[in-house]
Amino acid sequence: MNTQLDASIPVLTEVIPLEEISSEDTAGFSAPAASGATEVSDSLDDQVREHGAISEEQWQLLEQTLRENVLKQVLARVDFVLEHRVRDSLADVLQTAVSGLAEEIRTGLKNSLEDVVTRAVNQEITKAKILK
Repeated sequence: MNTQLDASIPVLTEVIPLEEISSEDTAGFSAPAASGATEVSDSLDDQVREHGAISEEQWQLLEQTLRENVLKQVLARVDFVLEHRVRDSLADVLQTAVSGLAEEIRTGLKNSLEDVVTRAVNQEITKAKILK
């Protein structure tokens, strides 16, 4: 298994302080279909600035939104990597199969031609002996 990490994939153990999260940082992510998620993410910065805290319900909604966004990103990357690995493996398998099939056809054709030429030569020799 390839253990090399792609730098574009975020590490889940990375901790980002809440102060560093801004609406600009999350602009590229789409909100999930859960009701109220857009309102919570829009008002999160305002509430943190005003009160310095957010409610438990908003934290849960934010957590759900983040999980869904990370899951979408990971699944998209998994699909991409899986497709390329399958394509590469399939290409190797097909190349091996085509090479093997070509060799079998070549060997079969060689044997058939040898048999046909041998029979034709034997028939001609037999005809020549009879006519003599």
